[in-house]
Amino acid sequence: MVRNVVGSVLALAGAAVAVCGPFRVWFDGRLGIDYRIQDLFGGITDAQTEVMSSIALPYAFSALVALLGVVLRSRLLVALAGLVVLGFTVLWMVRQGQAAGYLSVGGDLPGLGDGVAAALGGGLLLLLAAVVMRGRAPRVVGFEEPGYDGPPEDPAGYPPGDPGAYPAGYPGDPGAYPPEETGPYAWSPEPDDTQRLPTYPPPPPYGSGPRQPRRDPYGAGPAQDPFRDEGRGP
Repeated sequence: MVRNVVGSVLALAGAAVAVCGPFRVWFDGRLGIDYRIQDLFGGITDAQTEVMSSIALPYAFSALVALLGVVLRSRLLVALAGLVVLGFTVLWMVRQGQAAGYLSVGGDLPGLGDGVAAALGGGLLLLLAAVVMRGRAPRVVGFEEPGYDGPPEDPAGYPPGDPGAYPAGYPGDPGAYPPEETGPYAWSPEPDDTQRLPTYPPPPPYGSGPRQPRRDPYGAGPAQDPFRDEGRGP
């Protein structure tokens, strides 16, 4: 996202600089709009021309292509605009060098003006914008089998209609599963083999009633002395 924004700003700036270039001085005080498009292919002449037939036309076309590339986030269109600007500028420099016999920047002789520098800078900005821009994100398309027309309307997986026309074994078909077995060997749940322990009543709480004397193992009653001699007196 950030790269697209920065690239768009660079592309707009490059297009604006490239369009302004022909309205500046190109060589020996002569503006870029004073050169005809025919001069780029047939040689530089002193003939005057109008703006619509001057070399400003390809630069305006490049600006429109760059603007379209920014809107569509197309790196290819922005790069194409930069190449067109640089191509026409270099072609003019070649023709001007052939006509004048030299090309110079500054000095005593007539040289290149700031309009040429603006055109070259605008083209370089457009190429830089194409490099910085990330472009449009690729579109992810889901995989679909050939002849797939979307999910069926019937939950069972078949279009609505006569169930008798469906092939055997479709989901929900009663004949798709074998019938349950019957007879002496039919399946039945296994018996529960968990052992049940007997239950006993809980013991009475300690001290809940009077204590009962224990039974004498030698046959003496509760009030008798087990070691008392019956033949003797007390």
